[in-house]
Amino acid sequence: MMDEYRKEWALRFLREAKAELEAARNIPYMAPRFVLEAVKKAQSAIYYSLGEPAFIENLVKEEREKKQTVNDPVLNCLIGVEETVQRLMRQELLDGERALERAQGLVQLASEIVETLVGEKLED
Repeated sequence: MMDEYRKEWALRFLREAKAELEAARNIPYMAPRFVLEAVKKAQSAIYYSLGEPAFIENLVKEEREKKQTVNDPVLNCLIGVEETVQRLMRQELLDGERALERAQGLVQLASEIVETLVGEKLED
């Protein structure tokens, strides 16, 4: 069971990620910054919904560094999220629409995870 503290932080980060994406669409010249903020906040929302964010972050980084196949689907998903965030941070995908599409997909995934785990639908 998720405690109220983590639940509120997960929902807050998710709301902020969605707002950052909206800002990226509305202010194209600042879109790269908003896209990066959106994906980092989406990742934080996922981590808070799963438990202790620092523990989950360390687990993901350790497993990612091993460069071995991960059999756990949840951990595999978290590694994929981390890799997407890292690619965007290295600015490999900051070519406008493609970066925005990637970020939108990640925020949608975060929404599904968070809303499922907290048992609440976030209003758009």
